Amino acid sequence: MCSCRRSGGGLVQPGGSLRLSCEASGLPFSTYAVAWFRQVPGKEREFVAAIDRSGINTYDADFVKGRFIISRDNPKNMVYLQMNSLKPEDTAVHYCAAASFPLRASEMYNYWGQGTLVTVSS
Repeated sequence: MCSCRRSGGGLVQPGGSLRLSCEASGLPFSTYAVAWFRQVPGKEREFVAAIDRSGINTYDADFVKGRFIISRDNPKNMVYLQMNSLKPEDTAVHYCAAASFPLRASEMYNYWGQGTLVTVSS
């Protein structure tokens, strides 16, 4: 069972940057793909980015458009999301998740971390 501790959320101004971190435990981290999702109240959970087991291949949602970078550190059981050029519409609760493959569908992910709120506002 994954216990993903997350950190890095908070309030940031439009155009600013934020780095989310997620530490996984209770699973063989290096054998899982990892992803970030986000959710706004009243809306479905939305795919943001995913990274494969090796950390070589990454996959982004269209709205990311090069603004966000997902990375991982397998020896430390960590996954990161560097978010740059943030916009008010990026405001959401962000979740890390682990699955066998780096898919975009949230229902394919077996393990979830607690969400962290990112608020982009002036």
